[in-house]
Amino acid sequence: MSALHPGPQPMRLMLLVAGGAAALAALWGTRPADGPAAPAMPAHVHAQAETGASPGVRPATVVKPLSCEALPNLPGKSITTVTVDFPPGAYTPAHRHPGSVTAFVIKGVVRSQLAGGPPQTFGPGTTWFEPPGALHLFAENTSATEPAQILAVFVADDNCGPLVIPEK
Repeated sequence: MSALHPGPQPMRLMLLVAGGAAALAALWGTRPADGPAAPAMPAHVHAQAETGASPGVRPATVVKPLSCEALPNLPGKSITTVTVDFPPGAYTPAHRHPGSVTAFVIKGVVRSQLAGGPPQTFGPGTTWFEPPGALHLFAENTSATEPAQILAVFVADDNCGPLVIPEK
């Protein structure tokens, strides 16, 4: 564990409402962004949500869905693209994804670890891949003062979700 990692945070699942202000999906803990509502996503996209801020709890990530499209050459599969904002010191607990995920760091530095591998640090312009069902032990913003942001692309079952399976 790092000095920034206090241990697992409680999680719960939420159902996103298409077209509503709560249309922010979450990959790893989330809170609504202070900007305009995200594009409408299907109501069945399941995601993880923050349970509320408490003293000593690290900030959550903020996930903004950008698109979700069926893949015509892969019946039954869709591609979903989101941005994930990591406020300074943000941390995401263990989870899995039902489909393949590629993450691209847009800004800042993100430290991440998949089960069976060492923690790795990713800076702007670098990527990582998560196979379907792989245990993603954590992801965190390594800076206590600077934000980080990634672009995540999921290829999973049709209807754009669920994208995250929290680890108990």
